Amino acid sequence: MRKIAVVTGTRAEYGLLKNTLNKIKENSNLELQLVVTGAHLSEKFGYTVDEILKDGFKVDEKIPILMSSGSKDIIAKEMGLLMVQLSQVFERLKPDILVVLGDRYEIFAAVSTAMTMNIPIAHISGGEVTEGAIDEQIRHAITKMSHIHFPGAEVYAQNIINMGEESWRVFNVGDPGIENIKTTKFLNKQELRKQLNLDIDEDTLLITYHPVTLERELLSYQIENLIKALSIIKKKMIITYPNSDNGGDYIIKELEGFAKKNPNVHLFKNLGVLKYLSVMKLCGAVIGNSSSALVEAPYLKVPAINIGNRQKGRLMADNIISCSNECEDIVKAINKSLSNEFRKTVKNTESLYGEGNTSEEIVKILEDIQIDDKLLKKKLVWS
Repeated sequence: MRKIAVVTGTRAEYGLLKNTLNKIKENSNLELQLVVTGAHLSEKFGYTVDEILKDGFKVDEKIPILMSSGSKDIIAKEMGLLMVQLSQVFERLKPDILVVLGDRYEIFAAVSTAMTMNIPIAHISGGEVTEGAIDEQIRHAITKMSHIHFPGAEVYAQNIINMGEESWRVFNVGDPGIENIKTTKFLNKQELRKQLNLDIDEDTLLITYHPVTLERELLSYQIENLIKALSIIKKKMIITYPNSDNGGDYIIKELEGFAKKNPNVHLFKNLGVLKYLSVMKLCGAVIGNSSSALVEAPYLKVPAINIGNRQKGRLMADNIISCSNECEDIVKAINKSLSNEFRKTVKNTESLYGEGNTSEEIVKILEDIQIDDKLLKKKLVWS
């Protein structure tokens, strides 16, 4: 039986991996080995390992790494701590393939460890472009260390090939976020009211703003402008916590103060995939700098405002309004997104990220691909 190890460190990443995890678990020729780390094991971010366990997955290893510090070197220390422990975990589990998703620093540590231990690496969502964050460098570094590539769109598959990766290693399987939508039985308004204790409708805004890691010195200015703009709009708001990147603590503190002063603002550590997508489907607009506004919102035909540079370079569908971090620009973008004219445009939005058979295609390749010298010994190919 082929052993497939998967490392996850955040709620968003787990949400995108969930269908693939289920397909691996159901496959009689594969054994799932699940390693949980990062924000999943932090009370501050909702201790989302409980969600993983509730979904019926066995967690083979928990590796807590988050430290309570806002210093610039903290992520490097957390990566080092994770690599030390993962080397022991991989030695014990002896996986045949490591599967990872995205561009988080926890994933970079996992891939670096696996590479030195000659474990083949399969990377989901490579080839994408996000110019405003260190995720950009991390993602492409992971691509060069990986042996199998599962990009979410044809243009991203081509980006990987343009980086010198052999084309036979690259499989355009579509984005897992689209599959999540197609396989989710959404909660209706009544069910959401019962679970969240508020009504979700087109007057509700769904907001997530993460630190822009290459603009750390601008964070206070960015959050000040975001909160000022949201105060002017005065709509009902559901705001979710940012990720655990450097600067996340500051954002949380400012948002908590904003929520305390405004009864129309509802702040959640973590909604989980089902509630998050259900709110997105019913809300008036998605606001912030999360990739969910670029992938899931277009498929659901919901207006989205993409603020600042964090997602700069990614594919943008017709439902997305990009704006700067200036208060006036954010207000203008939100008002435009809620206008009847723009809503008509959004109804004709087409998804740019595949048709939603992602996990099935990934697992078929994980099951069938030959693990041999050809897979492990990489070479650069220039067209």
